[in-house]
Amino acid sequence: MSEEIRLLLADDQALVRGALAALLDLEPDLTVVAEVGRGDEVAAAAAANRPDVALLDVEMPGLDGIAAAKAVRDALPTCKVLIVTTFGRPGYLRRAMEAGASGFVVKDTPAKQLADAVRRVHAGLRVVDPTLAAETLATGATPLTDRETDVLRAARAGGTVADLAKELHLSEGTVRNHLSAAIGKTGARTRAEAVRLAEANGWLLG
Repeated sequence: MSEEIRLLLADDQALVRGALAALLDLEPDLTVVAEVGRGDEVAAAAAANRPDVALLDVEMPGLDGIAAAKAVRDALPTCKVLIVTTFGRPGYLRRAMEAGASGFVVKDTPAKQLADAVRRVHAGLRVVDPTLAAETLATGATPLTDRETDVLRAARAGGTVADLAKELHLSEGTVRNHLSAAIGKTGARTRAEAVRLAEANGWLLG
């Protein structure tokens, strides 16, 4: 009989988490030992349950999946991380790998393929959704500076330049300059479009 692979699942949607657990538990060599619904609960659950592989969603309350991946690797270095997400954005893949994830697949991956991805990650291999890998190579790293990213993140909620300046403790002129640069770099025509494009490429997570 093959070695048991212990799994931790982290997803803020209970239905998705439950469905994933049920599917993976059907595999004779896979056992779900812990489930959490928040990113900031992942490291403690990993330390307490000692899983072999943690399957993490990207967008979770408390801590996003990429920050949680790093927390898991710090708390339990033997645990491999597989990002399983609805949000197949090129910027997310790059940042997940930098955070120590071994794999990145999208949630509509068939159950058998997902189970196979878990086994491959556990064996020390890298598993990446091929379409996303191609997009990531084509897109490249974020063109935005840290400050431009901060300004676009703040701009997601709307608000005037004065509102953004107050929130970020910057002058209105500096905010306008950063917005203008971000709009140019994303190829957008408006602030809202720059936010949307940066979001779609996964450049605003964090």
